[in-house]
Amino acid sequence: MNNNDRIKRLRYALDIKDNDMIEIFKLGHVEVTKDEFLSMLRKVNDEDYELELTDEQFERFLNGMIISQRGVKDGPEQPLELHPGNANNVMLKKLKIALSYTTEDMIDTLDDANIIVSKSQMGSFLRKEGHRNYEPCGDNYARNFLKGLMTNYRK
Repeated sequence: MNNNDRIKRLRYALDIKDNDMIEIFKLGHVEVTKDEFLSMLRKVNDEDYELELTDEQFERFLNGMIISQRGVKDGPEQPLELHPGNANNVMLKKLKIALSYTTEDMIDTLDDANIIVSKSQMGSFLRKEGHRNYEPCGDNYARNFLKGLMTNYRK
């Protein structure tokens, strides 16, 4: 799963309109036109999109989501930490913050998608990379978390 897949699924799961998505990008300090955004969602073939979403753009979008839901945080901007190997972990952490979820809420969301995880396993996904209990979050967990969000937000 690449960043375009993640943002497409996230948009659908949370039922976010195109103009709101563009505004969230702006809050994360990324200027995106409506045509550029739509080309991020449009596939050329089975694997490739017209406009690939970079790691930086995706993380800034997630930061914009946090700002849109929780407001601007005072202090210096946090350094970007996303790279291809930890994209799912970063997405889960930032969605947890943006949606004001607890670990139990996240476990319940995965349960809505018929995926059972323990509290310690969920905690290992949310830890900082490099921590001894850090565990990479696979695409299956991320995909099913977004599927669980869909059952909560698209009723």
